[in-house]
Formats: sequence, structure tokens, C-alpha cells
Amino acid sequence: MKILLISPNTLTVPYPVYPIGLDYVAGAVSDRHQVRIADMNILSRDALALLLREFSPEIIGLSCRNIDNTEAGDPLFFVNGYQELVTWLRQHSEAVIVCGGSGFSIMPEEIFSVLGADYGIIGEGERFGLLADALEEGADTTNLPGVLSARGRGKTPPPWNGGRTREFGSTSHYQFYLEKGGMLNLQTKRGCSFRCIYCSYPHIEGKKHRLSKPEEVARTALRLQEAGAKYLFITDSAFDSDIKHSLDVARAFKRIGIKIPWGGFFAPVRLPAGYFTVMKEAGLKHVEFGTESLSDRMLRSYRKPFRTRDVFAAHRQARQAGLHVAHYFLMGGPGESASTVTESLDNIENLNRTALFFFIGIRIYPRTELYDIALDEGKITAGMNMLEPVFYEADDIDREAIAALVTARAGRRINWIIGSGGARSAATVSKMHDRGYTGPLWEYLVR
Repeated sequence: MKILLISPNTLTVPYPVYPIGLDYVAGAVSDRHQVRIADMNILSRDALALLLREFSPEIIGLSCRNIDNTEAGDPLFFVNGYQELVTWLRQHSEAVIVCGGSGFSIMPEEIFSVLGADYGIIGEGERFGLLADALEEGADTTNLPGVLSARGRGKTPPPWNGGRTREFGSTSHYQFYLEKGGMLNLQTKRGCSFRCIYCSYPHIEGKKHRLSKPEEVARTALRLQEAGAKYLFITDSAFDSDIKHSLDVARAFKRIGIKIPWGGFFAPVRLPAGYFTVMKEAGLKHVEFGTESLSDRMLRSYRKPFRTRDVFAAHRQARQAGLHVAHYFLMGGPGESASTVTESLDNIENLNRTALFFFIGIRIYPRTELYDIALDEGKITAGMNMLEPVFYEADDIDREAIAALVTARAGRRINWIIGSGGARSAATVSKMHDRGYTGPLWEYLVR
């Protein structure tokens, strides 16, 4: 069968993100099918219409990567755009339409009912290949794990264990990203062992790590380097959530000859001596810590596996290794108050040479502990539509008051950024990429 996989994500704040998920979906489809990828960062609607006419796909897979941008101060809702695209596809193609992706899996039934697709894939997208085979054979699809249709859903799927072969797109598919900062991405494991109250990762990927072999990760990195990547970003929820595995991956990078810089998300947990030296020698350039708060009361509330002293220790280790460091803060959760915000801000003043990103207000997603907390506190009700963004409101301080405290403390310091920086920041990043700069570029804000 002819299969067209579409990435509709055109969000470029703070920079465009390569649609890695579709590589894995394409890699899981049997060789007897023909697969093409359409990236809407590259194609116009007219170009997509032409592709539909020339390729005539029998199945269209639509990746719903995000429901929204999770920013209370500048909220963007993407589901209406997905629904409009499905309507447009119905007018231009008779193909079966299948939706999936990490965003879709957070609220599959709700999104499925809005989009009007034929099928949905809950969980990891590699199950798309099983559905494609069943559709080709005319087999019953109702019992396929994780497959949703108008007739209901199959049994709840376990984490995907059928292998993770990544199929690389054509040079033209990469080219947009190579020209916009040269950044391609990489995954070293799935699943998250942390228990943060607000996070949907454990629901999407599972609560236990499934580790890729370090040598395989390094070979993938080498292929991306040979394809022209100038920078790699590791998409794991936290690269160091398995410390030994992350060290093994870094050493494999060094052995295989990765020459381009890379970065990723890290948790500021207790790390062994010399950890970031190993990372630096393997090419690590940017460390993005998911710190969230520098109040131990709030770190306990968020169920973080570290405390303030660990944050400072991890920060020192990264800085001493000569790495660029950023911290991300998430304010306004259960127990937040003027006192905890001030405590965080006072401690933040002691983080030297770093970029600081503040996100005020926490998006409530179903199947998280934060959802249960909000339900128990009467902030939301059972059966409430959570599809459009709903943010948690602390009892003792509202978002506007938190923003006022952060803004007053930030003053004119450009390394204190509220949110992702918005369109103005994205325009600056784009101009720098056009001039040949690579990577995320937030290090130029550091003071």
C-alpha cells in the first residue's frame, strides 16, 4: 500500500524541531509498503495537494505531536489546526486517515472525536505498521492493541517492544533543518522512571526505562553527522535519568568519532565526580536542566528526585567542565506561595553564568497526579473537558502575582526569560541560524 506520513507541526518557537517520530513510524512499516513523509515545515498546502495527486496514498498517517504549547502566558492550541487539516485531506484524498503521536496519546478519545479520523494509534507510533498490514489484508482491526476506531479501541497496549528501527528521510527532508541551525535529534531510551506530578511522559512511554544499546545510538548519531547535521539534540525526557547508560552513550560517541556538538535535557540529580567531563569529551555543549524550583518545599511537592543542594552541585559540575548551562523553572504548582517563589528567586541569584527560563502555570493533563490533586481540591471536575489548556492555580498565589515577582527580580537582565521567548525571540534565533550559527543559541543570553 502507498502510505503518506504527515508532520503538521509548524511551530518554530524557539526553533523548528525535526519530526523524529515519523522516522520511527516509517521504520516499523513493512518493506512491501511504499512510504513517503510530508513535513509541513517544508511543504505548502498546494505542494501537499500535488503530492496527494501524484502519489495517491491509500493510508495517511497524521502526527499530533502536541496538544498545545503548555504556556499559560502565551497559550497556543493546536487541535483545531489538526481538525482543519483532516477536513482538507478528506476533500483531496480518499485515503484512510490515521492519527497518532505523543499529543494524541495523552487524550486519544477526545482528540479522535474532534478530528474525525478513521483510526487512532494510542502509545508508540510503531503500531501503525501493524494497522497498515491489517488494512492491506482486510483483517479485523478491532483487537489490535492501542488501535482506536469508531467501533471502539483495542486493549491497552504495553510499551512497544517490537524493535525501534529508525528510517532516515531523504536529504531534502533534512535540508530545512540543516539550514535552520543544522540541528537534528536523537533518542537514547524510552520511558521515564521519575514520578513528577505533572508529567505525561510515563503515560506515553511507560514508567520503566527501555534502553537502546549505546553502540546503536552512536551509529545513529554518526549517520546524522554524515547526513550533514551540525548539532544533535537528545530528546530523552532526561538524558541522565539512567546515569550509567548516559555515560556509556557518551563514551560510544567518542569511540565512533562524533565530531559535532550536542545537547539535551538533564535532571540536576546527584552525579558522580567527573560525569560532565566525560560528557564534554564526547562533544556535549549545552546542558538544559529541568530544575523547576529552588525551593525544597516545591521540589517535594513536585516529587522531584533532587533537592536544592543537588541543583547547585550539578550546576557547578557542568560549569567546571566548561559547558553552557540553562535552567528551566515551573512555577505555580500545589503549595506555591509568595514565600516559595521568593525562596526560589533568592537561590537563583546564586546560579552563575546561566540562562534562566521561567514557565508560570502548570498545564493539567489527565492521567497525572496533578490531575488527581486538582480534582480532589475542586479546581476541576470529573468529566471536565481538558482538551483546551487548563492550568493549575495555587491556593496562596495566582499566576499574575508570580509573574510580577519574577519580572521585578529579572529587571533588564536578558538571561532571565519568561516562557520560551515568543515570536521576537524566535525571529532572532532564525536570523542567527541564517548567518550560520548552530544549535539552540541560548548561550548568547548568558550573563
